[in-house]
This record gives sequence, structure tokens and C-alpha cells, in this order.
Amino acid sequence: MQPTARQDIHGPLPAGLARAIRETAGDIATLLHSASGTAVPVPDSEWTLGEAAAHLALANELMADLAAGHERPYGDGTPQSLAAANAQALATFGQRDAQPLASMITEQADVFLDAVDRVARHESAAGPPPLTPLGPMDRHVLASYLLTHMLGHGYDLARALKRPHMIDRDRVALCMPFMLSAMPRVADTDAIADLTACYTIRLRGGAAFDVSLRDGAVNVSSTPRERPDCTILIEPVTFLLIALGRRNPWRAIGQGQILAWGRKPWLAPRFPALFTAP
Repeated sequence: MQPTARQDIHGPLPAGLARAIRETAGDIATLLHSASGTAVPVPDSEWTLGEAAAHLALANELMADLAAGHERPYGDGTPQSLAAANAQALATFGQRDAQPLASMITEQADVFLDAVDRVARHESAAGPPPLTPLGPMDRHVLASYLLTHMLGHGYDLARALKRPHMIDRDRVALCMPFMLSAMPRVADTDAIADLTACYTIRLRGGAAFDVSLRDGAVNVSSTPRERPDCTILIEPVTFLLIALGRRNPWRAIGQGQILAWGRKPWLAPRFPALFTAP
């Protein structure tokens, strides 16, 4: 599997990624500052606004610790273990007020970026790749993971407060290193067990990548094949929302945000169900 852009894993972050992390954390803080209370439910979630914000604050702290080289066990990557780890973390962290959580989210995003910068300047002290809830990741992919995680839950907070969300095509592009890295880890083993297929996913106006499935294994490459079984063209924000379990793919198809063609175009509706949202 290849990331979308190969770079020195201990060097500076790809252009725009640090800024997107800071701006997304700031956008989330702005949402929280606008809230009159945090007991409002988050749509399609068991969490309240305060619980979702607390989870974000704790997750940003976790990511900052990982970037600094600290070991922080947190589930084994399965949805069940991550849900259990989330529940345990929230049970031992009582803060639910908007203002302190907003501050913690932005502060820990900065701590994360400072840690990545220190490693970039002192490569000899970098150590092994951080062990994340979804396996080992170099710090560039970890930064993409942090951005993706904040965007997913930031979208939830925006929905809860009936405010515009902060996801756009530029930020989606910066999420792609993590998305490609995580796909083999979040594949549904039952769904892919008997499937042999090659997909090319093209983000409208953006990147394209290849997803091949065979013998219960998933291979992801940033170099698409010339003749895949099925090509899916999808609007970037729609792609991320579907991938994170925030958007119904059938509704997106009905609204013309997804097109498919190739030798086996009927494989397209099956693609989202092959993975469990990270």
C-alpha cells in the first residue's frame, strides 16, 4: 500500500496540513463558544454535545502524546474496542462545559504540532512510528488522522448546533493519507471474504486511488489501474462523510454526487459496505 504522497516521514508536514489542523480546531472552538449549553443531543449519536466535545478534547490529547513518542494504548482498532475505550475515557473525565473543552481542543492541537516539529528538527530522537488505535503510523499520517478525526466530530457538533460545518475539498485532500492507510484496517472481513474486485475511486477535481480485494485482503494504492472493474467518481466532501459513516450513500447517489462505470458498475453500491467507519 502506498500513501498519496511519499515524503520524509520525519520532515515537515505536507503543505497546508498544520494550518488545516489549527484552523479546524479553531472552527470547532468557535462552534462550542456559540453553544448556549452542552446537553443538546448530537444527531445520529448516543452522545450529547458536551460528551462529543469531551471526546474530541481527549482524542487531541491522545494524539499529542503519541506524536511526542509516548505509549498510549487505546483499544485494538476494532469498532467495539474503540467504543469501549471511548466510554471508559469519558467516564473518568467529567468536564462537559463548552469553554474549557474548546480551549483544550485547540491547545492540544498546538501541542501535537509542536511535538511533530520537534521530531522533524531532531530526527535521531524520533524513535519508532507511533502506535495508534489503528496501528503504527508515521507522524505525517498521524497528523492526517488527527485532522480527519476532528472533521468527523466537528461535523457532528455543527449538526447538533444547526451551524455550517467546516469540511471542504482542500481539507478532504489532506485527510487522504490517513484514509488510504486505514482502509485495510477497517475492512469488514465478512463483506470482503468472497469478493474479488478492483475499484478506482476518483474524487471529483482531486486525487484518485485503487482499491483491490482478493482472498479476504485489501490492497490500496495511490496509482489507479488502467482498467478497473468499477470506477467511482464522487464529490470529495461526500466521500469523506460516507467514509466516516456520516452520510447515506444511497441518498448521495440519488442526488447525483456519485457516478460509476466500468466492466462491473454494479459493484459501486457495494463499496461503502466493505468498510467500517474508523
